[in-house]
Amino acid sequence: MELPLIVGVDGSDGSILAIDWAADEAVRHGLPLRLVYASLWERYEGALPSLGRERPSERVMADHIVASAEERVRRLNPDLKVTGEAVAAEAVSALLSEGDNASALVTGSRGRGGLKGALLGSVSLAVAARAYCPVIVVRGDKAGLAGTHGRILLGAGDPDTSAEAVRFAFREAEARGCELDVVRAWRLPMNENADPRAPTETPMYEHEAQASDLVDTLVADVMADHPDVRVRRATVEGPARKVLVNRSAAADLVVVGARRRSGHFGLQLGRVSHTLLHHADCPVAVVPQRT
Repeated sequence: MELPLIVGVDGSDGSILAIDWAADEAVRHGLPLRLVYASLWERYEGALPSLGRERPSERVMADHIVASAEERVRRLNPDLKVTGEAVAAEAVSALLSEGDNASALVTGSRGRGGLKGALLGSVSLAVAARAYCPVIVVRGDKAGLAGTHGRILLGAGDPDTSAEAVRFAFREAEARGCELDVVRAWRLPMNENADPRAPTETPMYEHEAQASDLVDTLVADVMADHPDVRVRRATVEGPARKVLVNRSAAADLVVVGARRRSGHFGLQLGRVSHTLLHHADCPVAVVPQRT
C-alpha cells in the first residue's frame, strides 16, 4: 500500500497554500492525502476547571481546522482520498512521528504562530531539518506555486547526501512530464600565495570538469529507470546557495539532499538547504540521505 502524503495544517494562509499544493501532488502521484493538525490543547484543558459538558474551545477549533481543510480538498479534488486528524501533541514532534509512515511531509512556510516578518516558521524549519522522509516546504511566487515553469531543479550535492534526492527529483519530473534541471555549483579555490601572473585556465577547467563528472555520475543509474525524463545538466561557478536561489525563479520545485545521522537530534541542515527554505521562489523539497 502506498504511504500517504501528509500535510501539516493550522488554518493559516501558509497552511492553505500547502493544502492546495499537496492535493495536486497527491493526485499527480496517485497517493492518499492525510491532513494533520497538532496542538497541546489537552495539556491546557487539564489546567482549567470544567464549565460544562461542551468540548473546550481549543478542541473545537482544532476539529474545525481539520474539517475545513478536508472540505477544501474534497471540493477541489473530489476523487482524491483524504483523511484528517487533530492530534494532541506538539507540532514538530507530531509531524516527525507522522513522517515515519509518510511518502513525504508537506508544510507551509509559516504558520499561525509565526513571528511577523519571519521568512520561515520554526515548525517548518525543524521538520525539514530532522525528518527521515522527504519534506516539502511550500513557498514561492505565484508561478512557482502554480507549477507553470515545466521544470524541476535539482541541486547536485555530494554523492553521500544526494542519491535519494536524485531519485526523488526524477520521479517528480516524470510525474509532471517536465524537464529536470540538474545543477552543480563549483568554486575556484583562492590561494593567497599563488602568483597572480600565473595562468588560471587549467585549474578552472579542472574544477569545472570535476563538477561535470559528478553530475554525470549522480544521474547515470537513475536515468535508465526514467528514460522519458528530459535532463539538462549545468555546472555554474559560484556559491551553491546563491546559484540555486537564482535558478529557483524558473522552477516549479527545487530538490536538495540532506544528511541524516542516526542518534543526532539537532538541526541537520546545511547552508544551501537553509538558504533555499528562506529565499527560494518555488517550493523546496529536502530529501534526507541516511548515514
